[in-house]
Amino acid sequence: MRWHNASLFIPSDMILNGKKVQEKRLEILKEQIDESGFTPRLATVIVGNDPASELYVRMKHRACEQVHIGSVGISLPESAGTKEVIREVQVLNRDPEISGILVQLPLPSHIDTIQVIEAVLPEKDVDGFHPVNLGRLFAGNPVYSPCTPQGIMTLLNEYQITTEGMHAVVMGRSIEVGRPMAALLLSANATVTITHSKTQNLPLITREADLLVVAIGKPRYVGPSMVKEGSVVIDVGTNRIDGVLCGDVDFDRVKDHTSAITPVPGGVGPMTIASLMENTFLAAKRSLCTGAW
Repeated sequence: MRWHNASLFIPSDMILNGKKVQEKRLEILKEQIDESGFTPRLATVIVGNDPASELYVRMKHRACEQVHIGSVGISLPESAGTKEVIREVQVLNRDPEISGILVQLPLPSHIDTIQVIEAVLPEKDVDGFHPVNLGRLFAGNPVYSPCTPQGIMTLLNEYQITTEGMHAVVMGRSIEVGRPMAALLLSANATVTITHSKTQNLPLITREADLLVVAIGKPRYVGPSMVKEGSVVIDVGTNRIDGVLCGDVDFDRVKDHTSAITPVPGGVGPMTIASLMENTFLAAKRSLCTGAW
């Protein structure tokens, strides 16, 4: 394992500071956008009034302002059906001024999420969830990778944590994080194991991980007994206990067993937004390339 950029690395507690890396990446991106002459524009679609989803959308629009990406927000009522959401997506598909489209997940349970995701044009799918983009990712030739896994890879690269040759264990098999995370790590020459709710002898597997990525939605589930000494631990979880935000890893008990660990908040979350901004700029550039798709 190699480390660099001491200004980002905190030797005292070995925390991977996603917020600081995000600030660096967004500042670079803003300069690239200003110099490019492009006018990228992101459209978000949100259904209902879930407070967490509304917060995430606001954060994405603030990031757009920060890097000089235009943005438009489409808000639909909780009662909106699948066809209504798809109609809004199709309007955005046809709008040449919209570079990227993000449908905020999760959608209400009565909406067919798969149909909505598939309605987004692959070339505007900056979330990376369309089957075309996922297929390219798993084929080892991605265009837009899902933002959270891509953000994790960027964070590791910024700290020069080399995944080549590592045994990486991914806890969780969601299409948003677990499966694309495994694909990116495999492309980066890690040996990858995916675990899930039906995995037997889970601690035996996680203790073999040089790199452990935890995305299971169970607050503080991973303790020291599940972590290999000196490993790198990436916590994707976002949970609230008594109003306090925490991850899927018991941070205070695990951090002394690791060589590097992400906090919650301030770890993976900021990198997800940075990746979304980078994907949107990429979409704007690719829209001007004849035959890009």
